[in-house]
Amino acid sequence: MRALRRLARIACDPLATSQGSRAIPWPPRKDRVRSLGHLRNIARDPLCHLARIARDPLGSRQGPRTPITYVVCRPRRLSHHAGAGQGFGCAAGPAATGFPTHASTLPREPSSRSGGRRAERGFVKGASQHASELTWRGLLLGALITVVFMTANLYMGLKTGVTFSTSIPAAMLSMGVLRLVGGSNIYENNIVQTQASAAGTLCNVILVLPGLVLIGHWADFPYWQTTGLCLIGGLLGIAYSIPLRRALVMGAGLPYPEGTAAAEVLRAGDTSGDESQRGGLRPLIGAAALAGLVGLSTTGFRVLADGMHTTLAAGSALFRLGTGFSLALVGVGYLVGIGACLALLTGVAIAWGIAVPVLTAMGSAAARAGDGAAQAVWSEKVRLVGAGIIAVGALWTVAQLSRQIAGSLRSALASARKGGTGADIPRQERDLPITWVAAGTLLLALLLAGLFWIFAAGAELGRLHGVVVVVATLFAVLFGFLMAAACGYLAGLLGSSSSPISGIGILTTLVTAVMIPLLIGREAGPEGDRFVIGLALLLAAVVVTTASIANDNLQDLKTGQLVDATPWRQQVALIAGVTVGALVIAPLLSLLYQAYGFAGALPRPDMEAGNALPAPQAALMTQIASGIIHGALPWTMVAIGAGLGVAFVALEAILRRRDLSFPALTVGIGIYLPLEVVVTIAIGGVIGWLARRRLRARPARDGETLARRRGVLIASGFLVGESIVGVLLAAADTLAGRGSSLVLVGPGFAPVATGLGAVVFTAIALGFLRLVSRAPPA
Repeated sequence: MRALRRLARIACDPLATSQGSRAIPWPPRKDRVRSLGHLRNIARDPLCHLARIARDPLGSRQGPRTPITYVVCRPRRLSHHAGAGQGFGCAAGPAATGFPTHASTLPREPSSRSGGRRAERGFVKGASQHASELTWRGLLLGALITVVFMTANLYMGLKTGVTFSTSIPAAMLSMGVLRLVGGSNIYENNIVQTQASAAGTLCNVILVLPGLVLIGHWADFPYWQTTGLCLIGGLLGIAYSIPLRRALVMGAGLPYPEGTAAAEVLRAGDTSGDESQRGGLRPLIGAAALAGLVGLSTTGFRVLADGMHTTLAAGSALFRLGTGFSLALVGVGYLVGIGACLALLTGVAIAWGIAVPVLTAMGSAAARAGDGAAQAVWSEKVRLVGAGIIAVGALWTVAQLSRQIAGSLRSALASARKGGTGADIPRQERDLPITWVAAGTLLLALLLAGLFWIFAAGAELGRLHGVVVVVATLFAVLFGFLMAAACGYLAGLLGSSSSPISGIGILTTLVTAVMIPLLIGREAGPEGDRFVIGLALLLAAVVVTTASIANDNLQDLKTGQLVDATPWRQQVALIAGVTVGALVIAPLLSLLYQAYGFAGALPRPDMEAGNALPAPQAALMTQIASGIIHGALPWTMVAIGAGLGVAFVALEAILRRRDLSFPALTVGIGIYLPLEVVVTIAIGGVIGWLARRRLRARPARDGETLARRRGVLIASGFLVGESIVGVLLAAADTLAGRGSSLVLVGPGFAPVATGLGAVVFTAIALGFLRLVSRAPPA
């Protein structure tokens, strides 16, 4: 009888069995017969019951206040409902079992009692029924897109050091594929792009991980260590983004440009939306086509230059001026606004107006010879100043957000202590349960410790073996959270593509390369330097992966907020994306390494060094770690950056009291990012500022809202077009087995391409300004 009673409890709430008997009270006698009747219904038609579970495995159609009701399904009409059996395909009686829902169950949405089949499938905007949001076909499509985009991103990242955001291309591809099969909606497409975004984000591990091959610690990419590192780091990033969501997405007022762009893409392509949403498809597609054509002409055919710059000399000092021609970066600047752009330009002025001229004037005449002298000084020295400012700015950002983050954690824990039903929390604000997040983080920390134990097993650490593992684990978990918060803030400010993930890698490498020798001293044996560098790079890889995933996840959650999606379902989708990406990234890296090799590390002696992949960021991280170990790093530059960071933090605090924004972290990014990238973003910000001034100067300000929305759509279209072309070009280069496979002109055409590129870019920028400065026709 006891077993039968237990089965009755499980039948009424199958996902809450882990809470124990106290969490699932035994119902009154009048409800026991009904509960046992449910068991008889299941026994009478078990196949129908299994089909119901296959259709909705997570119980997403259940209301927060209504228990699961098992029903006898008629043939070909498989469903379950909480309530009186309304909707399609269900025969149910009253839902009055008297069992509550519990904290350990995933958040559940109330069933829609009206709206017919379209409301049941989530086609009606604002409908409470989201049964088609997290689907098996969406997860499968997201996994396929993840693998395809990851292949392209790995090749491009190792070849050029640049990866592309896959959220928007994945949203476009998902809308096309699911529209062919029918029955899709904006929520399902959002889940697919959320899952596929892991492809562009998890690939950031190439910023560091190839360094282990470059120093000879790895002969190839061992599957389980590479997979474990990417999986653990990625899942930690997801776990950290859950409490950060309330602080950064809901409470910080950040623009999240790429998240906003992805939401506009989903809205414009949603055939179930209203006319105002579908009307945005034309400017978005037009802008995407134009940006795609420009991107193909610059990056693919090379008939247009992708930027221009010149180096000027004033005595012995060198200055550099320039800009890029990327329409996607113009769109980013328009979306982030003039405030962030001014901070970026301040960083440019410090780097190229002060630091580079002073350092080149202090150098020797031989060092100043050649066109690349200014670029070399910026790359080797001035970027470290930016890294110092980023470090101070990141700590300040986390300190500012600490109250909001703590409040988010307190709110989640209070909800869990109250029973955690989520009934008092709107569906659009429900995350995965905080107790699950805490338990998962602890488990991931233990797995990470095992990974570090295996990595350090080959070193002669003796009694320090365990100490190194514990310290490395604590550092990765705690420092990873700090960097995740900083990157999440930057994603909201500049977009995930413009966030300085490599700067996070440099900062982590600096800290770890100093910390590890202090910890182990001479205990590492004859291979000590190689082990210290390798462990520093491994720690940096974990932190970079964690920060990158949190950075991207918060961008995706902003998209979900704008399209009325469910946060916990997006988090489940990203877990699936990280898992798929982690399982395939090691074979893909090994394939590329065996096919091309890395500059300075070829797998076979008969390979041509000219075809090797440069892996520029990994080489830089390795150089920094080696420089620290051997005492060759210019620490003066880092100290100057830290001092400037403190000054800019003080300035930010003063301006904040006057309701002005001047983030110190963004100044460091302006120093760290290439000149052409920052100037192009600033051009977009200036266009947005001029457009708003013109609209406000109109006698009648009617149409201002429509004009701004059109500007957002066009800026989003620029991001969409260039991103899709980036994917296609990467695929073409991968299939051709070489880079620049579509180039139509030779090096002699470069001056003409620069002139043509400048003319085309200027014309498009002026046209963009004209379009967003006037109200659209009614």
